Amino acid sequence: MGRTQPPAKVAFRDQLLAGRHRRPLVEVVAAAEAIATHLLATSDVRRAATVAAYVSMSAEPGTGVLLDALVAAGKRVILPVLLPDADLDWAAYRGPQHLEPSRLGMLQPSGPRLGVGSVATADVVLVPGLAVAPDGVRLGRGGGSYDRALGRVPVGTFTCVLLYDGEVGVPVPVEPHDRPVGWAATPTGVVRLGS
Repeated sequence: MGRTQPPAKVAFRDQLLAGRHRRPLVEVVAAAEAIATHLLATSDVRRAATVAAYVSMSAEPGTGVLLDALVAAGKRVILPVLLPDADLDWAAYRGPQHLEPSRLGMLQPSGPRLGVGSVATADVVLVPGLAVAPDGVRLGRGGGSYDRALGRVPVGTFTCVLLYDGEVGVPVPVEPHDRPVGWAATPTGVVRLGS
């Protein structure tokens, strides 16, 4: 959004989005519950004090169940706040009643901002995506927001993209600014990426 995208990346993104929009709602709901169950069972999430997450949009794997389960488990959850330059600030999640739409229609927390660097304080960072390659390079929506945020996350932090089955381990067009993640969570489990 604002950056010129390679045609192959744009076409692949459009294909993946079209496939997601064809998913029945019952499948989207079941996927959200399964992904939440798998993530909550990982030792990294169980040990985490702070989890950076996001509010899912449209046909993305849902995060509502996961966000509430993280809070119920005593985790501090921070969510992104989209800035005018497409970078991400962060704010604490205080429940769905404290979410408001951003300029692009995403829901974000209405509370005090914590600063763009606050993502570095998270023990677990959960990010959206459309696909991920075996080496952890993910395909996002094209704004570069999460690549910037991932660039602030310390090496060794549990970073995970939430996807549907079939979107993991696929060839993803790579650009120099792309930041890999270490894990992918799908309805069938959590898998390690990269070496």
